[in-house]
Amino acid sequence: MTDGKASNLKAVLFALVAFGLFSTHDVVIKVLGGGYSPIQIVFFSVLFSFPLATLYLMRDSTSGTLLPKHPYWMAARTVAAVITGFCAFYAFSVLPLAQVYAIIFASPLLITVMAIPVLGEVVRLRRGIAVIVGLIGVLIVLRPGQTELELGHLAALAAAVCGAFASIVVRKIGREERTVVIMLYPMMANFLIMAALLPLVYEPMPIGDLARVGVVAVFAWIAGRFLIAAYNSGEAVIVAPMQYSQMIWATAYGFFFFDEVPDGGTLLGTSVIIASGLYIVLRESNSTDSESPVLRTRSRPETGTTPRISPMLPSRLRWKSRN
Repeated sequence: MTDGKASNLKAVLFALVAFGLFSTHDVVIKVLGGGYSPIQIVFFSVLFSFPLATLYLMRDSTSGTLLPKHPYWMAARTVAAVITGFCAFYAFSVLPLAQVYAIIFASPLLITVMAIPVLGEVVRLRRGIAVIVGLIGVLIVLRPGQTELELGHLAALAAAVCGAFASIVVRKIGREERTVVIMLYPMMANFLIMAALLPLVYEPMPIGDLARVGVVAVFAWIAGRFLIAAYNSGEAVIVAPMQYSQMIWATAYGFFFFDEVPDGGTLLGTSVIIASGLYIVLRESNSTDSESPVLRTRSRPETGTTPRISPMLPSRLRWKSRN
């Protein structure tokens, strides 16, 4: 086996572990969501993430202050991350896992669209058609007019849209902003906003449930480390599609723990979304110009509850040109 193949195989294994951990993290959120408001879950998730984040942020030796160089973009990213965190936690609490993933899998499609006005990217015909087909897949999952749409569906859509926007902003300003600034502002905003709202929804948490929130923070942290290792080990075009393995986890976890079985519409729509996303990733990997917003924006949707993958990737990986 050549070094390149061995590195890519290692990257795939790291990525599969990472997304398996992320899926387990989401199951714990769903369990907690049965008894607590997303506000309370987000608050304690951020609280337990601070010690882990501090350990990483202490390694940022880049000179400068905590003042962002692009305050308006940073403010927009922070707002988007806070909305994403609340909406994603709520969606996982009230919807079947497979439905939430199917909708959130639309994020790469949305990133492709948002790259046009935000990054000035040119999206050509074939990729444009792939985006449209993928969004049709979202409609197949939601089936407006045939099934009753709930707030959870709207929350999942909002998480996908705002998460895509937060990721694309990292792509736009990440070369000039310090990692500590990119990571810290969404976490602090989530902490302060949820702390202000917490008295309205607070329910006493026994030690077992606090431990579960701690598991959410730790699993997200460990999964992030594995994902960084995956992108450091192999090619982005190999690693990026591994996010779709979460549908396997969602189906298994949903069946065994929540008696959830994805219906035909969810499976069909998810297949369309995944196929579109894979096509976009493959097109970007073969692109000879700057058309690669998805491959250069490599992360789960930003939630602002724990440090995410994109800001922590070395700059040579985040901004490497394909020219």
